[in-house]
Amino acid sequence: MIEFLIAAVPLLALLVSLLLGRYLGHEAAMRLAERIASRSRPRATTARNSSRPRPPATRAAHGGQLIAFGLAQRPPPLAA
Repeated sequence: MIEFLIAAVPLLALLVSLLLGRYLGHEAAMRLAERIASRSRPRATTARNSSRPRPPATRAAHGGQLIAFGLAQRPPPLAA
C-alpha cells in the first residue's frame, strides 16, 4: 500500500496544480521556448545543396533485429 502512495502522491500533486491552473516553472519554460524560437532562423537553401540529388535511404537492420535476421537465416541445430 505504501508503494502505491509513494508513486501516486507526485502524480496527484501535478494533477491538482494543473486543475487549479498553476504549474511551477511554467513561466521559465515559456521564456526558454521564446528564446529558442527567436534564435532559430529559417534555413536558406543554397544552389550547391539543391543541385545534388539525395542518396536513397537505406533500411539496414540494427541491434536485436540484426541478430534476429541472422538467426532466422540459419537452420536449427542438428540433434546430437
